[in-house]
Amino acid sequence: MDISRIVAMRGGYVAGTAIQPKVKRINFLVNNLGKNVDMATPQRNYAVFNMPLVNELVSYREEAVPVIEKKLAEATDEKTISEGLYVYDRMLDAGVKGIDKTYGTISRFNSSQSPTVQVLLSGIYRKTQVPDAFGPLCRMLAQTSQRPVPPVFDPSEEIGGAILEYIRNYSSQSLYKQNADAT
Repeated sequence: MDISRIVAMRGGYVAGTAIQPKVKRINFLVNNLGKNVDMATPQRNYAVFNMPLVNELVSYREEAVPVIEKKLAEATDEKTISEGLYVYDRMLDAGVKGIDKTYGTISRFNSSQSPTVQVLLSGIYRKTQVPDAFGPLCRMLAQTSQRPVPPVFDPSEEIGGAILEYIRNYSSQSLYKQNADAT
C-alpha cells in the first residue's frame, strides 16, 4: 500500500504527525491557479486574476514560493502560468524573499509568445535583477520588434523598461566603483 493511501486513511497523519492546515491551504490555493482567470481581450487590454486567491497566496509569503514554483514547473496552460507569475510579481512588491532563486524554473517561459507571460516575466526580472535574465529579455524585445503580433497590448514597453533597469543598475555600479577608485 502506498503512503498516499495510508495518509488518506489516517486523515492526513504520517507516522503520528498531522499535515499542517496551512500547508494544505497553500496546496489547495496553488492547485486553483489559472482556474478563474480572464485573459486580455480586444475590449480589455489586461488580464483579470482571482484576487482573493492571489492575495491569500501572497500572505503566506516565503512558505508559498516553493509550492508555486513546483506548479509552474509543471504548468503548460497560459492562464496557470500567468497567474503564478502574477503571484510572484505581487510577492516581490510585498518584499517576499527567494523569488530570484526560482529563475531556473520560470526561465522555461522565456521563449513564450504570450504577451501576458512576457510582461509578467519582464516585471519579475526587473525587480529581481537576476543576471542570467538580461539575455532572454533582449531576445524577447527583438522577437516582439521583428515579428509584431497583433496582441491586445504591446509587451515591448515592459520588456524595454526591464532592460533599461538592468543597464542602469549595472552601469551605476561600474560608475560608482570608478569614482570610488579615483578618490
